[in-house]
Amino acid sequence: MKLFLVRHAMPAFGSDVPAAAWELSSQGWWDARALVRVLPVGALLMASREPKARQTLEPAGAVHTDGRFTEVTRDEPYEGDFRTRRGAYVIGTDHPGWEPREQVVARFTDGVRFWSAQADGRPLVIASHGMAMTLWLTATVGLTDAGAFWADLRLPDLFTVEVTGKQVTRSVYGGPSGLS
Repeated sequence: MKLFLVRHAMPAFGSDVPAAAWELSSQGWWDARALVRVLPVGALLMASREPKARQTLEPAGAVHTDGRFTEVTRDEPYEGDFRTRRGAYVIGTDHPGWEPREQVVARFTDGVRFWSAQADGRPLVIASHGMAMTLWLTATVGLTDAGAFWADLRLPDLFTVEVTGKQVTRSVYGGPSGLS
Protein backbone atom coordinates (compact mmCIF):
# COMPACT_ATOMS: atom_id res chain seq x y z
CA MET A 1 0.00 0.00 0.00
CA LYS A 2 1.25 3.45 -0.93
CA LEU A 3 0.74 6.11 1.74
CA PHE A 4 0.89 9.82 1.01
CA LEU A 5 0.79 12.46 3.74
CA VAL A 6 -0.30 15.98 2.89
CA ARG A 7 0.10 18.99 5.09
CA HIS A 8 -2.83 21.30 4.40
CA ALA A 9 -2.56 24.41 2.24
CA MET A 10 -2.52 27.99 3.59
CA PRO A 11 -5.63 28.85 5.60
CA ALA A 12 -7.35 32.18 5.97
CA PHE A 13 -6.56 32.82 9.63
CA GLY A 14 -7.37 35.28 12.34
CA SER A 15 -8.00 35.53 16.05
CA ASP A 16 -11.78 35.73 15.54
CA VAL A 17 -12.02 32.07 14.39
CA PRO A 18 -10.48 29.06 16.19
CA ALA A 19 -7.62 27.44 14.24
CA ALA A 20 -9.56 24.17 13.97
CA ALA A 21 -12.26 26.03 11.99
CA TRP A 22 -10.00 27.89 9.55
CA GLU A 23 -10.78 27.40 5.87
CA LEU A 24 -8.37 27.76 2.98
CA SER A 25 -7.33 31.21 1.81
CA SER A 26 -7.56 32.06 -1.89
CA GLN A 27 -3.84 31.23 -2.20
CA GLY A 28 -4.48 27.98 -0.33
CA TRP A 29 -7.15 26.98 -2.86
CA TRP A 30 -4.78 27.79 -5.71
CA ASP A 31 -2.03 25.70 -4.12
CA ALA A 32 -4.45 22.83 -3.42
CA ARG A 33 -5.43 22.67 -7.10
CA ALA A 34 -1.74 22.48 -8.06
CA LEU A 35 -1.01 19.82 -5.45
CA VAL A 36 -3.79 17.43 -6.38
CA ARG A 37 -2.54 17.20 -9.96
CA VAL A 38 0.30 15.01 -8.66
CA LEU A 39 -1.77 12.78 -6.39
CA PRO A 40 -2.33 9.19 -7.53
CA VAL A 41 -5.51 8.59 -9.50
CA GLY A 42 -7.99 6.34 -7.70
CA ALA A 43 -6.53 7.00 -4.25
CA LEU A 44 -8.65 6.90 -1.11
CA LEU A 45 -8.70 10.52 0.06
CA MET A 46 -8.75 11.11 3.81
CA ALA A 47 -8.44 14.27 5.86
CA SER A 48 -8.76 15.48 9.39
CA ARG A 49 -12.10 17.04 10.24
CA GLU A 50 -10.58 20.51 10.08
CA PRO A 51 -11.84 22.38 6.99
CA LYS A 52 -8.36 23.44 5.80
CA ALA A 53 -7.21 19.79 5.57
CA ARG A 54 -10.37 18.53 3.85
CA GLN A 55 -10.41 21.46 1.42
CA THR A 56 -6.79 20.81 0.44
CA LEU A 57 -7.84 17.48 -1.10
CA GLU A 58 -11.29 18.44 -2.41
CA PRO A 59 -10.04 19.41 -5.90
CA ALA A 60 -9.06 15.71 -6.29
CA GLY A 61 -12.52 14.32 -5.50
CA ALA A 62 -14.61 13.07 -2.60
CA VAL A 63 -12.78 13.31 0.72
CA HIS A 64 -13.58 11.26 3.83
CA THR A 65 -12.80 12.80 7.21
CA ASP A 66 -11.56 11.27 10.45
CA GLY A 67 -10.89 13.02 13.74
CA ARG A 68 -7.83 10.86 14.34
CA PHE A 69 -5.92 12.99 11.82
CA THR A 70 -6.65 16.37 13.43
CA GLU A 71 -3.91 18.60 14.75
CA VAL A 72 -2.67 18.39 18.30
CA THR A 73 -5.31 19.57 20.75
CA ARG A 74 -3.81 22.48 22.62
CA ASP A 75 -4.44 25.54 24.74
CA GLU A 76 -2.52 28.10 22.74
CA PRO A 77 -3.06 31.85 22.60
CA TYR A 78 -3.37 33.38 19.13
CA GLU A 79 -0.75 36.01 19.91
CA GLY A 80 2.88 35.27 20.63
CA ASP A 81 5.58 33.02 19.26
CA PHE A 82 3.58 29.95 18.28
CA ARG A 83 6.46 28.59 16.16
CA THR A 84 8.75 28.38 19.20
CA ARG A 85 6.07 26.67 21.34
CA ARG A 86 5.17 24.19 18.59
CA GLY A 87 8.79 23.46 17.71
CA ALA A 88 9.59 22.75 21.35
CA TYR A 89 6.54 20.48 21.63
CA VAL A 90 7.48 18.26 18.68
CA ILE A 91 10.94 17.66 20.16
CA GLY A 92 9.63 16.75 23.60
CA THR A 93 8.67 19.80 25.67
CA ASP A 94 5.38 19.38 27.53
CA HIS A 95 3.05 22.37 27.61
CA PRO A 96 0.09 22.55 30.03
CA GLY A 97 -3.18 21.98 28.18
CA TRP A 98 -1.56 20.27 25.18
CA GLU A 99 -2.48 16.76 24.08
CA PRO A 100 0.18 14.23 25.13
CA ARG A 101 2.42 13.28 22.19
CA GLU A 102 1.88 9.55 22.72
CA GLN A 103 -1.88 10.08 22.47
CA VAL A 104 -1.47 11.92 19.15
CA VAL A 105 0.71 9.10 17.80
CA ALA A 106 -1.74 6.42 18.99
CA ARG A 107 -4.81 8.01 17.39
CA PHE A 108 -2.96 8.78 14.14
CA THR A 109 -1.65 5.19 14.01
CA ASP A 110 -5.16 3.83 14.58
CA GLY A 111 -6.46 5.99 11.75
CA VAL A 112 -3.72 4.91 9.34
CA ARG A 113 -4.34 1.23 10.13
CA PHE A 114 -8.09 1.53 9.71
CA TRP A 115 -8.02 3.49 6.46
CA SER A 116 -5.19 1.39 5.01
CA ALA A 117 -7.49 -1.61 5.32
CA GLN A 118 -10.36 0.36 3.75
CA ALA A 119 -8.13 1.40 0.84
CA ASP A 120 -7.90 -2.29 -0.10
CA GLY A 121 -4.67 -1.93 -2.08
CA ARG A 122 -5.38 1.55 -3.48
CA PRO A 123 -3.06 4.42 -2.59
CA LEU A 124 -4.07 6.22 0.61
CA VAL A 125 -3.75 10.01 0.82
CA ILE A 126 -4.14 11.64 4.24
CA ALA A 127 -4.32 15.42 4.66
CA SER A 128 -3.37 16.44 8.16
CA HIS A 129 -1.38 18.99 10.11
CA GLY A 130 2.25 19.74 10.85
CA MET A 131 2.66 18.71 14.47
CA ALA A 132 0.49 15.60 14.26
CA MET A 133 2.26 14.42 11.09
CA THR A 134 5.69 15.09 12.58
CA LEU A 135 4.94 13.16 15.76
CA TRP A 136 3.53 10.19 13.83
CA LEU A 137 6.44 10.09 11.39
CA THR A 138 8.95 10.33 14.23
CA ALA A 139 7.34 7.36 15.97
CA THR A 140 6.76 5.36 12.77
CA VAL A 141 9.76 5.91 10.52
CA GLY A 142 12.16 7.36 13.09
CA LEU A 143 12.77 10.91 11.89
CA THR A 144 16.23 11.84 13.13
CA ASP A 145 15.39 15.51 13.74
CA ALA A 146 11.70 16.09 14.36
CA GLY A 147 12.24 19.78 15.06
CA ALA A 148 14.00 20.41 11.74
CA PHE A 149 11.42 18.34 9.83
CA TRP A 150 8.55 20.33 11.37
CA ALA A 151 10.27 23.68 10.82
CA ASP A 152 10.81 22.84 7.13
CA LEU A 153 7.16 21.92 6.42
CA ARG A 154 5.42 23.91 3.69
CA LEU A 155 1.80 24.87 3.09
CA PRO A 156 0.88 22.57 1.38
CA ASP A 157 3.41 19.76 1.48
CA LEU A 158 3.35 16.19 0.17
CA PHE A 159 5.28 13.16 1.39
CA THR A 160 5.43 9.54 0.30
CA VAL A 161 5.76 7.25 3.30
CA GLU A 162 7.18 3.73 3.18
CA VAL A 163 6.23 2.47 6.65
CA THR A 164 7.88 -0.95 6.36
CA GLY A 165 11.05 0.56 4.89
CA LYS A 166 10.95 3.42 7.43
CA GLN A 167 11.37 6.09 4.77
CA VAL A 168 9.66 9.40 4.11
CA THR A 169 10.28 11.34 0.93
CA ARG A 170 9.08 14.83 0.06
CA SER A 171 7.36 14.87 -3.30
CA VAL A 172 8.40 17.53 -5.73
CA TYR A 173 5.89 19.42 -7.84
CA GLY A 174 5.71 22.84 -9.44
CA GLY A 175 3.17 24.46 -7.16
CA PRO A 176 2.63 28.23 -6.90
CA SER A 177 4.11 28.38 -3.38
CA GLY A 178 7.58 27.91 -4.76
CA LEU A 179 7.77 24.15 -4.48
CA SER A 180 9.84 22.75 -7.28
